[in-house]
Parts: sequence; C-alpha cells; structure tokens
Amino acid sequence: MFGFRSKKTQERANPVSIVSTNNWQDLLTGNTYVSLADNPEVIAAVNTIAELVSNMSINLLENTDKGDKRVLNALSQLIDVQPAKGMTRKSWISKIVRDLYLYGDGNSICQIIVEPGADYLSELRPMDMSQITYVFEENKNKLTVRYKNKEYKTDQLVHFMINPDPVYPLIGTGYQSILKTLVDNLAQANRTKAQFFRGKYMPTIIIKVDADSEELASPEGREKIKQKYIDSDKSMEPWVIPSDMLEVQNVKPLTLKDIAINESVELDKKTVAAMFGVPPALLGVGNFSQAEYNNFVNTRIAGLGQVIAQTLTRDVLFKPEWFFRCNPRSLYQYNIKDLVAAGAEMVDRTAMGRNEWRGWVGLEPRDDMEELITLENYIPSSKLGAQDKLKGGDETDENGETDSADP
Repeated sequence: MFGFRSKKTQERANPVSIVSTNNWQDLLTGNTYVSLADNPEVIAAVNTIAELVSNMSINLLENTDKGDKRVLNALSQLIDVQPAKGMTRKSWISKIVRDLYLYGDGNSICQIIVEPGADYLSELRPMDMSQITYVFEENKNKLTVRYKNKEYKTDQLVHFMINPDPVYPLIGTGYQSILKTLVDNLAQANRTKAQFFRGKYMPTIIIKVDADSEELASPEGREKIKQKYIDSDKSMEPWVIPSDMLEVQNVKPLTLKDIAINESVELDKKTVAAMFGVPPALLGVGNFSQAEYNNFVNTRIAGLGQVIAQTLTRDVLFKPEWFFRCNPRSLYQYNIKDLVAAGAEMVDRTAMGRNEWRGWVGLEPRDDMEELITLENYIPSSKLGAQDKLKGGDETDENGETDSADP
C-alpha cells in the first residue's frame, strides 16, 4: 500500500488534513497497475538493502568527556537482540526497510509497548502499514496516526521515514509515482519474454505451396497437405516432396535481442538501481566493483542506518547523553591482506590489541596476546624504558672502562 493525499477536509476553526494509505492506484489505472512489491527488479534492490541494513548491530552509546562509550544494559539488549516479540533484530529491521520502500510509502511505524509493572518499554511492535491513516493538524503542526479506528499520538509510536513530504514534512514519501513507468515497462518486457519462451512467435519451418493447387482452396485441403508432408512419427527421416509443388525453408526464430528487449530491460534496471542507490551488478547488470559496493555501503546503507538510529534516539531515549548508532564496518568488502595490514599498523602504535586484531580476521582470542606491544622488536609497552638504546649518559663496559653514549 502506498500513501496518497486522497481526501482532505478543511474546517475553519481547526484545519485538518487526512492523509490516507489506501491503495488508490487501482482506482486510477484499473488492472494495469503494477506495484513496486510485484516487480522482481525492485524486490531484488529492496531485499539487498534490507539484508545489509539488518546485518548492522544497533549499539547504545553514552557521550562522555573521553569519547563515546558503549552502554550494555537491558535496553541495549532489547533493541539489538529482540526488539519485538517473536522477531529478532534482523527480521524487525527487514520489516522496517520493506515498509519504507514498498508498503508504507516512505514510512514505517512501531508501537511502543510497556507491559504492566515494567520499568521501561517491553517491545516496539510493528504496525500494518496498510491500516495507517495520518491526521495532520496544520495550525498546531501536530501529527496523529489513526490505526484500525484508533488514534495514537506520536509519543506512543516510533515513526521511521525517508524522503520527507514537501507539504507534510512529518511523514515520508516513497518511490511509487517516480518508478511507475519503469515498473510498467519491466512488467511488459517480462510478459513479452514469457510469450517468446512459450514459442508463440518462434516458427521454425515455413512451407511455400503452389498457389494454383486446388487443395489450398479449403481448410480440409490445407490440413491434408500438413498431415501428408509434415506430421510424421518418423521425424528424423528426410522428407520426399514434389519439387514443383512445395518449398520448405528453415527459418531462424527471432530473439529478444532482435527486438531490443534486452537493451531496454538493461536500461530500466540501471535506472531502478540508480533510484535505490544499489550497484547495478547486484541487479544482474554489468560487472561487480568492490569500490562501487563499498561506496554503496558507505552512503545508502549507512544513511539508512542513521535514519533508524536517530529515530530510535528521538522516540525511545530520555537520557540526553545516550544515543543509538548502527555500525556498518562489518559490511564492507575487505581483502584479508587489507585487514592484516591495517591491523598491523594499529597494533604497532598500540591503538589496538592483538586479540582485537585476531577478531578482525575471525580468529579466537589468546591469553598470551593480551599485552600491548610496540616498536620494531615488538616488546611489551610496559618495558619500553628498559631498552639500552633509549638510555643516555656514560656506560661501563666489561673491563670497567666508561664510554660516552652516542649523541
């Protein structure tokens, strides 16, 4: 379902705009309407985004004088492990992403549930976006959500959104109107391709018959010729036909390339990929590029993670020093050599422990790797001052003579 300002009522005392999420496109276009959720290319793009965003952990952090530190408590565990009953973080975020792009027209809403006797929220229960209607009071700049004939205030909900509406900035907008033509073109291309696969437009034999033949004058005569010269159980045997009556030609069937279906579909796929910010290779167009994929994670995925994290911070947290953050680092395409090289640089400068380094490459921690090491001979950082080359002044050799240290 997709949002649309299908009905507006104005009252002089208190102007109110009702924004409905009913599926209005069917009324305007009839049976020709194809939703984004019914298009394979759009589904592939949204599934890719949902898969990556849902793989990011959601961390609760506290801003301190020494930097941001992670907070581990019941709230952080609720959000990062099981934000809603029966749903893991991955399935919960996947639902949100699909609502934003497919079913909620740029919006996804969860209800804040606090069970009796609980000190804090118990779950963030996702709502069915097809049952949502927005009631916007323009004079008060206030939004109320109507769900299944019951109204909810914004402080009872967590409202995720993308692409703020230019008229009603408290709600988001999706891609249905923008991608409608492309989705229709791709649907038509798929129907044409299906007809080709069924062989409807792919004749392999053409038979030329003498026009003066009396047998062609009636359907029974034409059928008789077909049965006589074409229909045969011995299909592998050569035909023997009169040379002055019939001429048989083998015709190469048309392909999708001949009618430019492939080029048109490829262009439409690239446009869909560009609209969603997904690398075209993930939709089956072009070659995979590691740099392009990492840029996709750094922009589209990390940006959507920011939307989710900032919305949770705004609607769930009350302590000003706390905030949520999604970490996209694990989503980047890394080469094992790059991880080892980057880890070595940080370990040499004591910015990272060796067990953290081992965790980067998927190895278990070891007790003998806990101590920090540095410099070219990799001695423990606590014994840096014991190096002879760092000592100054006179030194006594084994014969009792003193030598001045090199300047």
